[in-house]
Amino acid sequence: MDKLIHLILLSGLVSIAGGLEENFALKGTATQSSTLLNWVAQKAVDGVRYGSVEADHCSTTPVVSNPWWRLDLLDYYEIDTVIIAPKPSCCPEFTTGVEIRIGDSLDNNGNNNPICAVTSGITIHVPVSYSCGAMDGRYVNLAMPGQTTHLTICEVEVYGKFLGQRKRTFLRLKMSSSGDVAAESDKILHQLQSALGLNTSDVKLSWTQRPEKEEEEKADRGSCVKHL
Repeated sequence: MDKLIHLILLSGLVSIAGGLEENFALKGTATQSSTLLNWVAQKAVDGVRYGSVEADHCSTTPVVSNPWWRLDLLDYYEIDTVIIAPKPSCCPEFTTGVEIRIGDSLDNNGNNNPICAVTSGITIHVPVSYSCGAMDGRYVNLAMPGQTTHLTICEVEVYGKFLGQRKRTFLRLKMSSSGDVAAESDKILHQLQSALGLNTSDVKLSWTQRPEKEEEEKADRGSCVKHL
């Protein structure tokens, strides 16, 4: 059975120092799993932690299962600190137990990226700072897996260092396999890394979307990213 896989290679990283005092979230675009009325995702990165009218400066989802919010920084950053401002008037539970995830993958809407921290001890009107230990990534996700609730955020701030832009080269690979490509996806990445002679200390391959198992002779599709 033929398996068709898309490989994305990112190369040519340009390192440019970024100011630690700059809030990179203000440069990004936000989205969320769903939106309650006009409490859109972008309001959580408008530079205002607490305005006079919450609905003007906070984002929230309806009561849904597994709500999430995602910030696309539009570039690649080494993220040291994420600050979250919860709802000021009530309901700290709407921002409690939130996984802060950082990475370059949009697999599962970005909610499979590595975890920086999980929010706890939230009190109203008190922003909380989380140290992420210089995690690299373009996307910052706030997710509440396994919960059915609102996810409400009044501001997200992101601090660290600008890494630079990456050049993309697209390759299309076609391979024959009698195995389950979806189940063997991590093994495939390791084999590709070895075959391409990539130094694991400088380069990391990861799927932007894992291949899925399909019936009969339909090609499984996926893509992976090489980070320099």
